[in-house]
Amino acid sequence: MLQGSVKSIHITAANGDRMTSVEEVRAVAGKGLEGDRYFDIRPDRQVTLIEAEAIEALERENELKLDYGDARRNVVTLGVPLNHLVGQEFRVGQVALRGVRLCEPCAHLAELTDAKVLPGLVHRGGLRAEILNDGIIRVGDAVSEG
Repeated sequence: MLQGSVKSIHITAANGDRMTSVEEVRAVAGKGLEGDRYFDIRPDRQVTLIEAEAIEALERENELKLDYGDARRNVVTLGVPLNHLVGQEFRVGQVALRGVRLCEPCAHLAELTDAKVLPGLVHRGGLRAEILNDGIIRVGDAVSEG
């Protein structure tokens, strides 16, 4: 049974700008997160998630410390095996999401952080998800099965 939580939330208005940590964000079905750079632009980027455990492993295994926002994902989870959610519906607080595909590390992320993120986050760089209903996502919200 899936039961984790939201550790932190991050958005930015422009691609490449520093991510801002927020306590809550409004999710809009079919659009994305209000105030985020990908709002109403790309359906496969409505919301991105990453495991806190993956960021911690990056430091432990690759000697690269990233703040949660530096991972460039919107929602940092704790206790959630995100790779298993591709093609699955799940909930983050009151918001229903569907996992679309893995969010592998890219050259843009390496440019903004360090080249070590590329090998360090392969297959654990997070999840891209579609927003299925409007609602607020808050730090501390439960992440649970559909």
